[in-house]
Amino acid sequence: MIYLLRHGQTAFNLEGRFQGHLDSPLTDLGVAQANAMGKRLAGLILDPKDWRIIVSPLGRAQATARIVADTLSVAEIETDPRLIEITVGQWDGRLRAEVEQEAGPSFTASGWDFRSPDGESFDSTAARTRDWLESLPPESERRIIAVSHGVTTRVLRGVYAGLSREETLAQAVPQDALFRLEDGQITRIEA
Repeated sequence: MIYLLRHGQTAFNLEGRFQGHLDSPLTDLGVAQANAMGKRLAGLILDPKDWRIIVSPLGRAQATARIVADTLSVAEIETDPRLIEITVGQWDGRLRAEVEQEAGPSFTASGWDFRSPDGESFDSTAARTRDWLESLPPESERRIIAVSHGVTTRVLRGVYAGLSREETLAQAVPQDALFRLEDGQITRIEA
């Protein structure tokens, strides 16, 4: 089983900025969201010490994972670069509204993630998340809490469930809920 979490709200999220590989700190709401996800997980898993926490190398995911780990009294977290957020290249750090105005009709609400001229591709993101999933123990032995990012968690869930690109990109990316990936099914759990 995998519990998949997106990091809590950040300053860039609040400002409407693309983060990509850049970082910004968790807001007070983001810290509260991380705490809520940790508390929700504490009620879902029997013995937290039997679980691995694997996290993206970016600071916002690391901060969220540390809060969750502290809530669960788990000392160790593992970092895996395959859980990093996509980069949107030259859009990293820019305001979404600014990019939308410049890009015009080519910028759409669905699929914008992979429309930047020099960002990571959908196929590349799917390949690295598939590689991560395939590196885990067999599903019956998995006890994983993964902390990642909006686009990466969306693609990872799509790869896990065998969704089409369109279905994958249409999925929600909440910062106040988590997802259980088990037996090929994805279950949203509110925090």
